[in-house]
This record gives sequence, structure tokens and C-alpha cells, in this order.
Amino acid sequence: MFKFSFIVLLALLTGCVTPATNVHQPMTVKPVAQQPQTYRDGAIYHAGANERPLFEDRRARNVGDILTINIVENTTANDKASGSASHSGSIATTTPSITRNSATAKLLLTGMTATGSTAGSYADKSAAAGAVDFTGTITVTVIEVLANGNLLVSGEKQVSVNRSDEYIRFSGVVSPADIAAGNAVQSTKVADAHLEYKGRNGKLDTASVLDVLGRMFLSVLPF
Repeated sequence: MFKFSFIVLLALLTGCVTPATNVHQPMTVKPVAQQPQTYRDGAIYHAGANERPLFEDRRARNVGDILTINIVENTTANDKASGSASHSGSIATTTPSITRNSATAKLLLTGMTATGSTAGSYADKSAAAGAVDFTGTITVTVIEVLANGNLLVSGEKQVSVNRSDEYIRFSGVVSPADIAAGNAVQSTKVADAHLEYKGRNGKLDTASVLDVLGRMFLSVLPF
């Protein structure tokens, strides 16, 4: 019985493991309930009573509204560097010497010459390149309406295939003027954009949990 409970606990802990994220605000939020206002002046239109113009399609404006983000990220970067260095040097020395001829017993003055040279060279080249191509769509929620009318949006999409989970997270600030027909906006027009695409494999996470918890429990309660 204890063994079965321990296995169930491991399964629950494994399911709770999700990839780390750099998006700090909530992924979604509930809209604020608005109290209906009653007017008794007999007029059909009241300024400020309806924020949506009569001839405009429905677009995200308030907290809790949804907005479609068309992800069209394409970034390419190249970096090249090269360097070289060389040096050379030489030395020449002549010193006199005195020798004695054993046959004639005369002193002979001769010269000694020493020459030397050195040279070296160095060259280095490096190149780096990177490319990011990400396309897709994700629907986000308006988390906050800023003082200037811009919208802070955030959202998450989770796709599970067999035992592999894929997470797509997006957050940023959207200007209402950039929202096109169909309540959609290009990701290239989103300020402070954070786009994440991460995966989690169930088998790898299970192995990690077993490794950590196994050291703690199996050494005390072997079964």
C-alpha cells in the first residue's frame, strides 16, 4: 500500500513540473463586471456609455478581452572578426680575441662574430551566425489597460502530444491603433514582446523526480 501511494505521489509531482518562464504577469485574467447604467433623459446615445463606435468591428479594448497575435518573427545575425600580428628581430655581435701560435710563440689578435635572428607571426579568424524563424498564431488576454490606452496582453498555449508537452507563451504591449480587422495584430508591432517556445518530455521529468526523491526515501524506506 505504501509503495502504491509513493508511486502516485511521484506521478503527481511529475505532472506539476513545467518549464521555467520569463513572463512574470498572469497568463489570463477575468473581465471586470460592469454595472448597467440607467438613463431617463430619453436620448438614444450617451457619451461615455458605449466605448465601441457604431461603425467599428469588435476589437480588444478592456481587461479580459482577447486578441489574436500573428507571430511572424524572422531574425538573422552575423558576426565576423579577424586579427593578425607579426614580429621580427636580429642581433649581431663581434668581439676580439687573443690567441698564441705555439709554433712561432706569437700572439695573434683575431675577431669573433655572432649573428642571430628571430621572427614570428600570428593570425586568427572567427565567424558566428544565427537565425530565428518563428511563425504561428496565439490568442492572448488583455491583462491591463495602461494610462495612455495601450494594452498589456499575455497568453499561453499548451499542446500535448503523447507524452511530450509544448508550451508557447507570449506577452507584450499593444497599441489599439495597430489592431487590424479581425481583432489581430502582428507580433512585430508589439512592444516589450516576450515570446517563449519550450517543451517538456514526461519521461525525462520522471527520471529527474525519481533521482531526487529516490535518494531521500529509498535510503530510509527500502522496498
